[in-house]
Amino acid sequence: MSPFRLNLWFDTEAEDAARFYTGIFKDASIGRVTHYPAAGQEIHGKPVGSVMTVGFELDGQTFIALNGGPDFKFNEAVSLEIPCSDQAELDYYWERLSEGGDPAAQQCGWLKDKFGLSWQVVPAEWEAMLNDPDAKKAERVFEAMLQMEKLDVAALRKAYEG
Repeated sequence: MSPFRLNLWFDTEAEDAARFYTGIFKDASIGRVTHYPAAGQEIHGKPVGSVMTVGFELDGQTFIALNGGPDFKFNEAVSLEIPCSDQAELDYYWERLSEGGDPAAQQCGWLKDKFGLSWQVVPAEWEAMLNDPDAKKAERVFEAMLQMEKLDVAALRKAYEG
């Protein structure tokens, strides 16, 4: 079990989101689904028996999707990062997570999926490149990244090497 669970607030799309995400990640599963009880209906306002939460797991990380209503929306202040081993893996996650998302929100490896959740799809060596003690290498990688929407692993490596 993970040391913590990420809770994601949806209006009414918790089941759809859990199915979408578990359909993308290879090591994924949907777990427990809870339903709204009659108790507290004056507060939650949800129909008795409607889906309240959906537990799911992606690559060992546990999540809870909550049908909490329209009060809160995702924004770019929080994103989930996926470190990818190569360009093919990066392309896979980029294309799948982008399906139905906001194309205007794609920059520097970030994308916004169809539920409004932000993801950053990056090469696994990206962080090491940006934190290289050789400031010129790190600056070249950063400058190259700023010109991209989906990250190009070969172009980032070329910038890194100079």
